[in-house]
Amino acid sequence: MNATAPDDAMIRLDNVAKEYPDGTVAVHDLTLHVRDGETCVLVGASGCGKTTAMRMINRLVEPTRGTVMVDGVDVMSVDFHQLRRRIGYVIQQVGLFPHWTVRRNVATVCDMLGWDKKRVADRVDELLDMVGLPPEEFGKRYPHQLSGGQRQRVGVARALAFDPPVLIMDEPFGAVDPIARDHLQEAFIDLQKRVRKTVVIVTHDIDEAVRLGDRIAVLRTGGYLDQYATPAEVLGNPATPFVAEFTGTDRTLKLLAVTPVESGALEPLTPDASSLDRVPHDASLREALALLLDSNQGKLVVEDQAGEPEGVLTLNGIQESLKASAA
Repeated sequence: MNATAPDDAMIRLDNVAKEYPDGTVAVHDLTLHVRDGETCVLVGASGCGKTTAMRMINRLVEPTRGTVMVDGVDVMSVDFHQLRRRIGYVIQQVGLFPHWTVRRNVATVCDMLGWDKKRVADRVDELLDMVGLPPEEFGKRYPHQLSGGQRQRVGVARALAFDPPVLIMDEPFGAVDPIARDHLQEAFIDLQKRVRKTVVIVTHDIDEAVRLGDRIAVLRTGGYLDQYATPAEVLGNPATPFVAEFTGTDRTLKLLAVTPVESGALEPLTPDASSLDRVPHDASLREALALLLDSNQGKLVVEDQAGEPEGVLTLNGIQESLKASAA
């Protein structure tokens, strides 16, 4: 699945493959381009090569052939220590130093880079606030005094400490309970809106991929890329039978969750609009459908950015929006 790299591609994998001495091929001629500020999620079952592909970005695994470029630079042409200082890395088990405080764990790379103490302290405070761990409350704690979700937030803060342009995350929320995972996903979405890093995430969970990704790369066993597209495209138009199977028979419900209410699916305002329930224009179709089913009115008023009535949404409108998003 070759493609021309967009002008704003921060990460480029061009015909990249990884073959081991015993002949095992983990990744087959992968071409994948991630735009600056975009979140790309590599998803697939165990053994599909998604983690190997991600690790070739920061040379934890070196490609057998092909080219990996980050910010216009071939990763094989630079010192790997320098490369990894430009790429934040978050892993499932976090890897915090158990005998160091939260502050010292977050400051690790900054200290290695020789930053002065005040600059380090200010940056640690900023990051802990950013990930929802007030420094005055959590800075002096040790990892064993934190919940799994809190430790993962510290790991994210540490990865962002030196302000890298690229962040790679290997099953970052896989080791916590479902409630904590949901909260961490929401926190990541909010954080990404503020920092706009170029992010590559590995997961086996299609729901997580749909929720977090601007684009999703679906890999199948043997390291073959079957589809690379937006969540709406992957759910609405699976490129292969494998993608259709992997996304599940409930992919239409998943599609509702990632499709915003669109003005093109709205009907003109009616005289009874003032008595109808309202939904904001940036709500998902899933939220709108739930409200529509609860209202027993058969239609909703969609508000624009200023909170003014924009049009009327019906079940037919939701169907039309789904068709349009999958086209």
